[in-house]
Amino acid sequence: MSIQQTKQKLLEQFDEQIITLAHGSGGKAMQKLIDQVILAFLGRPNTGPLEDQAILDLSNYPNHRVTMTTDSYVVTPLQFPGSGIGHLAITGTVNDLSVSGAIPLYLTCGLILEEGLPYKTLIQVLADMAESAQQANVSVVTGDTKVVERGSCDKLFINTSGIGVLKPDIDIRIPNIQVGDQVIINGDLGDHGVAILAARGELSLETTIHSDCQPLNNLVQTLLKHNIPIHAMRDVTRGGLATVLNEFAQGSNTGVLLQEQLLPIKNEVRGVCEVLGLDPLYLANEGKLVTIIAKEYAAQAVEIMSQHTNGQNSCIVGEIVAEHQGRVVMQSDFGGKRVVDMLVGEQLPRIC
Repeated sequence: MSIQQTKQKLLEQFDEQIITLAHGSGGKAMQKLIDQVILAFLGRPNTGPLEDQAILDLSNYPNHRVTMTTDSYVVTPLQFPGSGIGHLAITGTVNDLSVSGAIPLYLTCGLILEEGLPYKTLIQVLADMAESAQQANVSVVTGDTKVVERGSCDKLFINTSGIGVLKPDIDIRIPNIQVGDQVIINGDLGDHGVAILAARGELSLETTIHSDCQPLNNLVQTLLKHNIPIHAMRDVTRGGLATVLNEFAQGSNTGVLLQEQLLPIKNEVRGVCEVLGLDPLYLANEGKLVTIIAKEYAAQAVEIMSQHTNGQNSCIVGEIVAEHQGRVVMQSDFGGKRVVDMLVGEQLPRIC
C-alpha cells in the first residue's frame, strides 16, 4: 500500500478522534497508536517485535567513519505552503549529515504530542515524514512518543537524530577555506521564511511562495562523485546565508566578499522583505546549501549542480578574500560596500 493510500485509510478510520493522555501512558491506547498509526508510516516490515533500540547494519560501508546529528522541530503552523513539520523533521536532519559529505542512513523519531491533537493532524505529519524519508532513501529505525497536557506544548514537537557514514578521504570543514575560493549556493534564498510568514496569517500577506524544503544528500554525493574538492559546506537554515558566511569567515580567519547582483532571490521574496523591513540574507531556508570550492573547480561545480533537481538555480555569489578577516562584506548594486553582520536576535521565531 502506498503512503497516500495508507494516509487516506487512516484518516477515514480515525476521523474526528483526538490524542488523549492515555496515548502516552504505555498501555493499550499507546500500543494502538504506535502499531496502527506511527508504524504504518515509519515502521520497517518483517523486523520482528519492537525493541527499545535499533541495531544498525553498517556492513556495506567498511572503513567509513560514523557521523551523527540531532535536531528538534517546533515550527508553527504545522503545515505551510509546499511543506510541513513532518518534511522538515526528516530533511533537516538528513541535510545536517549531508553537508559533511556523509551518506545519511538511519533516523530516530521522538514525538511530543499535546492532549487534544486531532488524529488527522498526526496522520498528515507522519505521511509527510514517510514521503521525505523515501525521497532521501533513509530509514526511521527507532523512536519514542510522549503525550503532555493541554497547553504544555503547541500541538506537536518532533526530535530526529540521524546516523550516517563518511568515507575516510572526505574532509569538508571550515579550516579548509582558502583565499580565492568561490562561494556557491544551490538556488533562491528566503523562500521558506516567506512561506512561513504567509502561512501564519498574521500580516494579511498574500504570496505564491512555497517552502524550499528538500533533502540535499543526493546533490552533495553527486558533487563528490565528480571529484569536486569541497573545502566547506553548510545548509542555510536559521540565520540565513549571512549567518553561515560569518561563521565561515570567523572560523577560517578570512573575509567573504558577496556580490549583491549575483544573489538569486525571487522578486516576490524581495517585495515581501521590503514591505516588512526584512533582509533576505537572514531569512531561513530548508533546501539550500552554501559550498566553498576552489576557484578552478567552481564553474564545473555550478554546472553539475545546475543539472540536478535540487540545484537548478545554482550560482557563484562571492569569493573568499584576504581583506576584512572574520567579516562578510557585500558589494552593492550601486557600487558601494556594506558589512553583513551575523544575525542579532530573532528575525522570525519558530521557523523550523
